[in-house]
Amino acid sequence: MLFSTFLESVVKIKHLELSGEDSHAKMSPPYRLDLAEKMKVKSETARQAGVMALFYPNTKEETTLVLILRNTYKGVHSAQVGFPGGKYEDDDNNDIMLTAIRETEEEIGVAKEDFEVLKRMSPIYIPPSNFMVHPFIGISEKSLIFSKQDEEVDAIIEVKLRDFLCDTNVLTARVPTSFNVEADVPAFKLNGHIVWGATAMMLGEIKDLLKQVL
Repeated sequence: MLFSTFLESVVKIKHLELSGEDSHAKMSPPYRLDLAEKMKVKSETARQAGVMALFYPNTKEETTLVLILRNTYKGVHSAQVGFPGGKYEDDDNNDIMLTAIRETEEEIGVAKEDFEVLKRMSPIYIPPSNFMVHPFIGISEKSLIFSKQDEEVDAIIEVKLRDFLCDTNVLTARVPTSFNVEADVPAFKLNGHIVWGATAMMLGEIKDLLKQVL
C-alpha cells in the first residue's frame, strides 16, 4: 500500500476502541493464560517498558513497519524479534510514552522529531521477564535511515504493510520457550523471521485495528 493512501486512513484509529485481550488471545501461546494467572500478584509490581510500532514510507513509498532482531545473550528474549523499545528510566518523568520514544532513538537511531505518536495500544504483561509492556503506534511521514544500537540490536527488519496484513503469514510454529521446552505457538512469519509471544500478541491487536480503517 502506498504510504499516502495509508496516511489518509490510519488517522481514524485514534477514535477506535482497543480490542485488547480479544486480539492478544488470537496470538497467545497456549500456556500463557495459566502462567499469567500464577504470576498475577507479581505482575502488580512488574517493571515497566515502552515499545514503538513505527510505520513509515520506504524508498518506493510503500508503507513499512520496522522491527528489530535482538542480539543473542543470556536472557529470555535472546535472538527474538521485537519492537524497538525498552525499560522505563527515571529520566522519563513518569511518562511511559517518553520511554518508547527515547528507546526508539537509542535502538534504531530515529529521532523523536522524525515521527509522531498516533495511538497508545493495550499493555501486555510478560511473565518470564516480569515486564508490563506498553506499546504505541508511531508514524513518520518520510523515509528513514536507521542506525542500530549494536549492543542491543542484531538486525533491523523492515516489513511491508501488505505482508504484515496478509493472513497467510500467520501460522503455527514450534519454538523453544523460556522454560527449556518446545511448544507450538501462533506466530507471524515476516521477512523470513518467526515472530511469536508478546510481540505477536501486540502485532495482532495492531493488525485488527488497522483492518478496521484500511
